[in-house]
Amino acid sequence: MHVAHLSLQDFRSYATAEIALRPGVTVFVGPNGQGKTNLVEAIGYVSTHGSHRVATDAPLIRQGAPRAIVRAGVVRDDRRALIELEINPGKANRARLNRSPVPRPRDILGMLRTVLFAPEDLALVKGDPGERRRFLDELLTARAPRYAGVRADYDRVLKQRNALLKSAAAHRRSPGPEVLATLDVWDSHLARLGAELLAARLDLVSDLTPLVARAYAALAPGGGIASLAYRTSVSDRLPPLPVLAAPENGRAGTTPYAPSNGATASTTGGTPGPGPAAEPHGGASEDGLGDRQSAARGHGDVPGSPGRPARGAAPSAGEPGREGVQTSSNGAARAAHEVAVDGGGAQRVERDVLVAALEEAMRDSRRQELERGVSLVGPHRDELVLQLGGLPARGYASHGESWSFALALRLAAFELLRADGDDPVLILDDVFAELDSGRRRRLAELVAPAEQVLITAAVPEDVPAELSGDSFSVDRGEVSRVS
Repeated sequence: MHVAHLSLQDFRSYATAEIALRPGVTVFVGPNGQGKTNLVEAIGYVSTHGSHRVATDAPLIRQGAPRAIVRAGVVRDDRRALIELEINPGKANRARLNRSPVPRPRDILGMLRTVLFAPEDLALVKGDPGERRRFLDELLTARAPRYAGVRADYDRVLKQRNALLKSAAAHRRSPGPEVLATLDVWDSHLARLGAELLAARLDLVSDLTPLVARAYAALAPGGGIASLAYRTSVSDRLPPLPVLAAPENGRAGTTPYAPSNGATASTTGGTPGPGPAAEPHGGASEDGLGDRQSAARGHGDVPGSPGRPARGAAPSAGEPGREGVQTSSNGAARAAHEVAVDGGGAQRVERDVLVAALEEAMRDSRRQELERGVSLVGPHRDELVLQLGGLPARGYASHGESWSFALALRLAAFELLRADGDDPVLILDDVFAELDSGRRRRLAELVAPAEQVLITAAVPEDVPAELSGDSFSVDRGEVSRVS
């Protein structure tokens, strides 16, 4: 898969732009503020229907223009497609495929898949839990675009439920039977959609974990072992399953989930460590899944729909084993729950078990929710736990280690999408300037085989020699081919 042509109209600083692209490496070089990031941002927007830089669509439209239009000619398995998105401030965006209108922009999710590395990715490690939830949900949608609808439906039901809770809390009196009956209905809807999203996230973490460990080891040889765990608000209500060592063939054998009291499960070995800093559900949006770009990713008609994702790839053989017992913050050792999956990724915790766990947790939290006027249970409160050498990466990892972990997450996402049959387009936005020479070289070696790599850099010297290819100069919004 590659982008053969990019056309812009009133997007960011560009009144118009027409750029022909080829497979392989393409580098956009220019001083900061000249418009090179706007080009790759536009390609990313075609892929995910959201920007990696801003939370709403309004800044994407050139000042004074009524709308912006982005077109991308995409080649996939020798088949060509023209994707067009019309960005309209304050109203629904529009989409066309091969110049024919489509009912909803989200209907063309998956036509172009990208993996974007950017300085903002440091927030995946150092930022709030909402950043990591957003990462998972974008990858989910990239692998299976239907999850854009699941997530949009979840956000819609969550907002309705929160509105009811806030109304009850504002009256400062016990809710009547009609309110409780209505709340029961919303509980049922939220549990059903939440279970679908939770099951998909658990499956994704299982697929992602060994690939992250492998990518981190390649970027930072000799460093600690990178591992993932998923902490959900219903962990302690799920049936405890045996902790399984990684199979001989290296496929992910379990999806870890951490008890909600703060203990975490290490998924790739290493020294057991404490759970992340005391923010078990921090960073959650009360009206959505907690990602800072929820509204932007609704592409006008679907509030809060994400990027998109794929099925899992087999990790390399010989992945380290797992530690299954952790010490929680109160010092009591307890076995960390894990959702086991078979070699093909089929979940052994049934969906109805997740639905029942969510419904039970909502019933038990009802009094507190009515007092606070917010929903306290569900995937919008969950956390993807990142650990390095058994310690939470957030707060313990150095700047260089945090960068390597963020890059490892993106590289793992690339491998998952590639396992589906097509190389996604790799975008590296001012990434090499943030890395030392060793990490630059190792990252270049890892991404060079991709079908198409798009790079932005302030100066040519920032780009490793291994990534030579086409080059464009970007100066004051003018794009010209150099080589």
